[in-house]
Amino acid sequence: MAVRVQLTSAEVEFDDPGAGTPILLLHGFPGTRYLWSQVAPALVAQGYRAVAPDLVGYGASSAEPGVRVDMASQARWMWQLLDRLEIERPFIVAHDVGSAAAQLMVTGSPERVRGLVILDGVYETHWAMEAIESIRAWNGADAARLFPVLARRLGKSAHLRTMLEAYAGEAGGGRLIRAARDLDPSQTASIRGKLRASQVRSLVLWGRDDRYLDIDAVARPLAELLSAPLEILPGGHFTPSDCPREVSEAICEFLKTAGVRDA
Repeated sequence: MAVRVQLTSAEVEFDDPGAGTPILLLHGFPGTRYLWSQVAPALVAQGYRAVAPDLVGYGASSAEPGVRVDMASQARWMWQLLDRLEIERPFIVAHDVGSAAAQLMVTGSPERVRGLVILDGVYETHWAMEAIESIRAWNGADAARLFPVLARRLGKSAHLRTMLEAYAGEAGGGRLIRAARDLDPSQTASIRGKLRASQVRSLVLWGRDDRYLDIDAVARPLAELLSAPLEILPGGHFTPSDCPREVSEAICEFLKTAGVRDA
């Protein structure tokens, strides 16, 4: 059952099944928490608590008018959410630009993060902004036309198409245009030193057919920065949707070896 809470200048809707070691699951663009719907049950079955929010301004979560929904703001909101849930030290699993929020959470409060898994994520200013430039430039008056275009471009599976339905219609399209325009790669441009110094145990997972974020240009330097293993999975960019079994198994194995599972 979805839960909705009021935060500073925002409301967040999230799922919170399971118990035990808490895992915060962060989606990217143009996602929603539905991205994790085939992964979270496997984590819960292994005895974990899977907290999966819609980022503010995405899916069913909303921000007050005029409030930016950039990833630095998402990091602050996610800490607020965790504080409301009385979660002291989560494990963070993040996809795409959601990994920017995760990296900012780590650099801001490394002592609060049990461990970090990044899937097809961002590195410094490598955010694949060219892939969403057309959305950033989309005429807001035609927002209702955005979902059919996205569905044709990305909705090759029923799972991804269902996720994208959150952005159907004028209101949904308008939310996504706003979210795209608020993305700011400069927010992770200068955090390399802090991220390396955090020494948070990490894992990097990547789809071998990711056509947005290159393995050699993004995945390998990110893994090196984090001193993390890099595992290549049989999927494209949306690995939690493309290969949920492999993603779930890799996360659970990492949790086991990292020693973060509750006894």
